[in-house]
Amino acid sequence: MLFITIIGVFTIPTILPDAFGHGLGGDQAPPLSFGDMEVTVSTQLDPSDITVGEVSSANMQVRFFDTLTDTNLDQVTYRVEVWQSGELLARNLFYDDDGRLDVEIRPQANCNEVDMWRCTTYGGSEHVTAPGALYVFGDACNDENLETCARPTITGPIFTQGGLYNIRVDIEAATSPKTVVAQILSYDTFVSIAQDQNFMIQTANAEEIPVVVKTYYDHVDNFQFDQSDNSISFDMPFDWDPEYVDLVQVVHEEVRVPKTFAPYAEGKQFKGYVNGVEVDQRALLNDPYSYEDTNIVHFLITNQELKKINEALGPENYDNKKMDLKLVPLSEIEKQSTEFYLVDTENFEPVPTTVNISWDGSYGAGDEVPFEITFFDQNRDLIRDMRYVVSFIDENDQVLETFMGDDELMPGIVAVEGIDVKKIYVPSQGIYRIDIRALGTGFSYDETYAGIGSGIIEIGPSLPKTTPVEQPPAAIPEWIKNNAGWWADGSIDDYSFVQGIQFLVKEDILKIPPTSQGEGTDSNEIPAWIKNNAGWWADGSIDDDSFIQGIQYLIKEGIMRVS
Repeated sequence: MLFITIIGVFTIPTILPDAFGHGLGGDQAPPLSFGDMEVTVSTQLDPSDITVGEVSSANMQVRFFDTLTDTNLDQVTYRVEVWQSGELLARNLFYDDDGRLDVEIRPQANCNEVDMWRCTTYGGSEHVTAPGALYVFGDACNDENLETCARPTITGPIFTQGGLYNIRVDIEAATSPKTVVAQILSYDTFVSIAQDQNFMIQTANAEEIPVVVKTYYDHVDNFQFDQSDNSISFDMPFDWDPEYVDLVQVVHEEVRVPKTFAPYAEGKQFKGYVNGVEVDQRALLNDPYSYEDTNIVHFLITNQELKKINEALGPENYDNKKMDLKLVPLSEIEKQSTEFYLVDTENFEPVPTTVNISWDGSYGAGDEVPFEITFFDQNRDLIRDMRYVVSFIDENDQVLETFMGDDELMPGIVAVEGIDVKKIYVPSQGIYRIDIRALGTGFSYDETYAGIGSGIIEIGPSLPKTTPVEQPPAAIPEWIKNNAGWWADGSIDDYSFVQGIQFLVKEDILKIPPTSQGEGTDSNEIPAWIKNNAGWWADGSIDDDSFIQGIQYLIKEGIMRVS
């Protein structure tokens, strides 16, 4: 159904965003003081979602501006560096007249140099008043003329691999090419480039199912499918040191599975785990809309969620250089939904935005209901990077909850893929209203799809929930805790502990869920966090499942062999 309510006094306040934040194809650094201004750099790619091998050219826009007035500084000399995984790929000076530097990036693979930057070449002419800085005379670039405007080029091993790229920008001069700033202004921005990795899973009846992992962070490895729970798992390099985690705004991975494979069909729910820790429901988004035959499940692990995982695992995780991801399909749900279009705030004329709000019908009065909020454009495509605010109002017009996001500098909740989940407590049965204010898209708050609208929902009683089909907890004899405690305090060595566990598993005394046997490494060292887990389990600080996950890790990594 299509429904829209225009409220005389809309419950969500007008917000004037002070843009600051990170997106997959763009980023904006925190501002620095420069005279009486607060200046910063934003980096934006066009196209914003780049997959390795699919583009021969991309535009990189670097903007230098005052955040207080949203005004560009002119006559700017930039030093731009491009890094990936600690490797320098490009470094050069550029000059721009109007504070918006556009550079054409031409990816070129097959660099055989030890230092990758040696393969990179640059196109442009040295500006007469900015020695060493490249410049191209001609039409200034804007969003409409990127194919024809005058812009320098960088050709080299850039965007030839998927992952997170660090665009470092130093402002060496501004307001005049001859005016060198008293202290160079340095900024770090990050953009993500996607890479498709193809895998095949084999079901219990020997059927082969193609799966694509689209990674925006780094190359994934150790792809596994577990027939016991139909889970998919893989890992990739990641530095869990808190100083690095502070810099990472989001880790984005997509798992694409044909809808014809029943455990991943449309309507399924999923649980996600990172290094054995279950992630929040908002970090796991199911997209059945983008493709007719494929379901896309997104891991969108935000900075806040990364910190929670680090906190749950403790300091021993800080030295870990890997991220393990696991996706577990659960039960189907009976969805209820309402849908409405948005209007502008001046003339209340429709804008090209439709909002769908859906929820599991088994939730009701007294529950914290996970509402899935989805934004569509006029072509029924998802509107990505939508920033919005939502309020929940009862039938007496009392505002029960309003969600405006956690960042004062960049208001609004971000639906990165155009889909978001918001948990709202529903106190009683009845009619409720959900108000949506779409602020705009991207960190620049493009207002093409901005508007307001309301949907009416009816909430009934809470019904018994379908119990997710998951592996039952392993039964562990109590006396095994003694061995774990002795190992944790050093009374027995690693070898003795592993030998003892191997015996218990082979004799079916210690029951481990089906786990793929790894090949092992030259060192086969047991991570310190597993020994800590054993000690915590022995004294009752963590549950049986957490201890079992440590044993599964040893098997998966080939440190322990049980076959």
